[in-house]
Order: sequence, then C-alpha cells, then structure tokens
Amino acid sequence: MKNLKYTVYALVAGFGMVSCNDDFVSTKPLHEVPKEEAWQDVALAQSFVFEIYNGFGVGGFYEQQMASLTDEALFTHPNRGINTVTESRTNDADPGYVMDTYSYGNMYTRIRATNIAISNLRNPQFEDTKKAGELLGEAYFLRAYYYQQLLRTYGGVPLIDFVYNLEDTDYTHERNTYAECVDFIVDDCDSAALLLDGVAKVDGRANKVAALALKARVLTYAASDLYDGPTAKAKSPTIAGYENPEYIGYVSGNRAERWQKAKAASKQVLDHTEYRYKLDLTDSVSAAAGRANYMAIAMAGGSKMVDANGKMDLILGRFFIDLKDERGGWVGRDNGPNGYHNWSGNTPLQLLVDDYEMRNGSRFDWSNPVHKAAPYENRDPRFYATILHDGSDWKPRTDDVKDQDPVNQIQTGQYEIIDKDGKKVVNHGLDTRNGPVEDWNGSYTGYYYRKFVDSDPAIIDQNTRQSIPWPLLRYTEAVLNYVEACIELGEEMEAKTWLNRIRFRAGMPAINDSGEALRQRYRNERRIELAYEEHRYFDTRRWMIASETLGRKATLIRVEGKLKAGKQVKRYSYSTQNYDYTYTVGTLNPGIENRSWNDKMYFTVIHRDEINRNTKLKQNPGY
Repeated sequence: MKNLKYTVYALVAGFGMVSCNDDFVSTKPLHEVPKEEAWQDVALAQSFVFEIYNGFGVGGFYEQQMASLTDEALFTHPNRGINTVTESRTNDADPGYVMDTYSYGNMYTRIRATNIAISNLRNPQFEDTKKAGELLGEAYFLRAYYYQQLLRTYGGVPLIDFVYNLEDTDYTHERNTYAECVDFIVDDCDSAALLLDGVAKVDGRANKVAALALKARVLTYAASDLYDGPTAKAKSPTIAGYENPEYIGYVSGNRAERWQKAKAASKQVLDHTEYRYKLDLTDSVSAAAGRANYMAIAMAGGSKMVDANGKMDLILGRFFIDLKDERGGWVGRDNGPNGYHNWSGNTPLQLLVDDYEMRNGSRFDWSNPVHKAAPYENRDPRFYATILHDGSDWKPRTDDVKDQDPVNQIQTGQYEIIDKDGKKVVNHGLDTRNGPVEDWNGSYTGYYYRKFVDSDPAIIDQNTRQSIPWPLLRYTEAVLNYVEACIELGEEMEAKTWLNRIRFRAGMPAINDSGEALRQRYRNERRIELAYEEHRYFDTRRWMIASETLGRKATLIRVEGKLKAGKQVKRYSYSTQNYDYTYTVGTLNPGIENRSWNDKMYFTVIHRDEINRNTKLKQNPGY
C-alpha cells in the first residue's frame, strides 16, 4: 500500500526537531506527519479532528450571506452569483452562489476526513481511551453535520462511510435515498451523543447537546411538506414529474410518526435546562429588557453569555479571535452603513421589516394611518436589535464625517434644510447612495444590518475586527422545532406554552391563536427570532411557501423629511419636532435584481462536473 500522509498543522513543529542522518532521502517533511504516527499520538489525533471543524468556514459570516438569497435581505453589490439564485436562473453549469459550507465538493472533503478519523479512533493506538472516545464522538458529530448540510441543500446524496484508497478502481456511487440519509445522520448523532455524554461544554466544539440538537433539526426537516412525497407532488408539478422521488423525500411511511420522532428529539434538547436562557418567564418583560435579551443572545454567545441562573442559549458556535484575520471578524465592515465607510452588504428588505409585529402583538399594516405615519414606533423589540432604520441611534461617526452628524443617527432619507444663503434645499442622508460620504456604496433598501454587529464605539468597523460568534445550533431553534412538531400533531396548548416563552423573553405578549392561524403565527415568529441565521432559506422550501415569499419582488423604503412651518434647520438630525416625515414603499429596479421563483429551486442543482466525475449520480428535478 502506498504511504498516504496527512497534513497536520498543529504540533508539527515539535516533530520537525528530530535527529537526522546524512541520507537526505530519509528526512521527514517538516509540514507533514506519516499516518502511522498521527494515530499513535493523542495530541496529533486531536489535531487532526480539530482541523475537520474548519469545514464550518466562518459560519454564516461571509460577505454574501444566505439572507440575501431570501426575503430577508438584498446583497448590494452586483455580479456575485446571487441574482442567478434569486431569479431562478440556476443550471448545471452555473448554480449561482453556493456558500462554502454547503458546497458539494467541500462537504465531501470534510466527510472523507471524518471517515479517516472514525476508522482510526474506533480502535485507538494510544492509551488514553477516554480522549479517543471523545474525539470519536466529535468525528461522528462532524460527519452528521456535513451530511446534513448536503441533505438540506441537494436532497439524498451518496453515503460514504469508508475511506477510498489510491488502489481503488471505482470511485462512483449512486445517490442514497432521502430516508436512508436521514437514518444515517440520526445514527451518527446518536453515536456522538453517547460518546460525548458527560463531556464538558467547550466553546466551538461539539458536545452531547449539540448532537441532540442536530438530530432534532434533521427530523424536523424530514417531517416537513417538501420531504413528504404525496404532499410535495400535490404542491409542485415539477416534483410530481420527477422520476426518482426517493432521492428528495419519503415515498412511503407515516408522516405523523415522523412528527412524533421530531417532537421527541426536540424534547431531548429542551430537557437540558442549562441552555434555557430566560425561558422560564410567565409574562412579558419590558420592551427595553426584551431588546436587551435578544441582543445578548445575538452578540455575546457561548459560555460568556449566561443569565442570572447561569443558563445560555448558544449550543454550538463558530468563534473568532482577534489574533486571526478571519472574515467572521468583519461583519460590521461588510454590512454597515456607507456613511461610516462600510460596505452595506446584506441590507434588510421592507418585506422583513413589515413582518415585525407591533409591540401589542398586532400586525403592522400600511393601511393603518397611525402605522404609516410612524412605522418604526412601538414595534417588536427584536426589530430594533436586528435592523438599523432611518433615525436609529448608532455609533460615533468617523472623524471625517462626525461634524456632519454629531448625534450619530442613521440617515437613509432625503431632508429639507436651510442652506447658508437662507434657502430651503433638499439634502440626501449620509447613509444613502446619493449622500456626501460614499455615493456609490449604500443600501438600496433604506435599511442596514444591526444583528451580530458589535456596537462598542471602540470597534470602528472599517478597520477593527469584532469577535461575535456565529450560531450553528441554538437552544431556541430546538424550542421552535418542538413547537412546530406540537402544532402539526394538534398539541396546541403545549405549542403555545413554549412559543409564548420565547415571546415573553423578547418583550412580546402571549398569542392565543389556533388552527391554521397558529401555524402562520409560529412561522412568522420563527422568521423573526432566527432572522439572518440561515434558517429562512430552508424553512421557505421545506414548508413549500417559496413562491409566495422568495418569489416576491424586493421592496424598499423611501423616506422624506419636510421642514415644519417656521423651522430653520441648517444641519439635519432626526426630529419630529422639526420635520414631517413620509414613508413610501417601493420595489427594487429590475435591472438590479428581478426576483422570481421556479420550483426547481426547491433543491440545488448538482454541478455537471460532479455528474461527470460520478456518472451514477441522477440530477435533481427541473434541471
């Protein structure tokens, strides 16, 4: 057998300090460790497993986020492959933008590494069997996670649980069925949970609860409309005409049983009360406390963010440190206002803004004159923790701009002022595409990204990294999964009990809906609570509501401030004392993005290069 070697980056310096002889052919490479040695040393084995975590990428903190493939956001900058997806123009030669953490090839690279680790750790060659068991549990979790990324993107994929060698003559493999993939991932999650039982939580690493939470997610998806063959066929002619429905959903079995499994799996997570961050409330907190609670969950994360009882929400996150110049540290620069010299990347759509309820729990309605006159007043506290709107208080301006805005407020409208000659003129806000700071780099939608951006004035987003973790798995997601299963099983009182706990923490009142109204209320609650966390992309698909959500045209807001009679404002700042404001909803110019929905988009196309490499693969429906 050829001597395959694994590149191990940590600890390699120590192995470079070895005695050598005059035979240069016998020297060991300084950047590689032979596989025989890698699995005989606990530190090297740990280093190998730790490297597999790099398949998380930077979580969701890429410059182009998944939110901009949905009705949450618009990506400001052109020619990044996003329009190919939002306009349903994908094909096997051009799938459009696919984030690294969902890439077919990238995920299989990581899966191969997990298979290597699992095959070697099942019978460890070092004495520390406890550590070997923990590492094996992490490897099982990581394999489950990466297969889950593939499954929810492409449907059923080839299940490879062994290591191909150079001597092998056939590397092709047909797709496994959707049901087989679910069972495989669940088995890996169960193995991980068993092996990681009792292992202390370490930020950024899998533990038992992470394995249980991943299992709950997979089973919740598995019970949903898109993956129930009869339901999906009834809702989509494209899926109904597909020759291999077993690859994209269940073709037999009892859907109620699948919901029962999803409920039970979610309940296992809920029973770990150490993650129940402020979810034992019996009534709504104040609006200020609700906003603070939501910001605390989004901003601090991990073991550093606990409530008075030592409970946290984040189960598994992708963490960042200032020593490494990773993309995840530049969220503020990538998404902040152009009036702060930031890049205005994934800007919220009016479609998302409109779905935040009023503080009293009623729907926001543009036909209501009170709502229309002041659309940013008395909204769900999570709105203010997620989105920067015209008039929002924000960080101090940079030195070159601070004289134009000493009160540090977002300006996305156009406003009348009195110029030096005493004439009334209209100025564009500092944070607009027509403003005086960067008149090319601003939001088209009239909003900016607030969630996950550190508001510490010491962090100047254009040149200072932040260290906010990306939430891979949250306890609240498991709660929402549990609520969804309860609704689908007709257990409405239990569903409302847990849904209202989330709302109470956020400063929102209880809901009392039932039937279809409860289902729709739940879906909106999930949309708001998990905004910008990559759930909307998959939720709209698995509920099969993409045509009426993702297929809508992108909407924006136009804000105008007109001086009240007798007011002589020479330098603008938001003020209802000085200005009458009007707010007009518009749609994005089709030349920038012209969104539409085609049912082929329920599943991502498998690139033709992958099919050429593996001729046993069958393409997804509609391509």
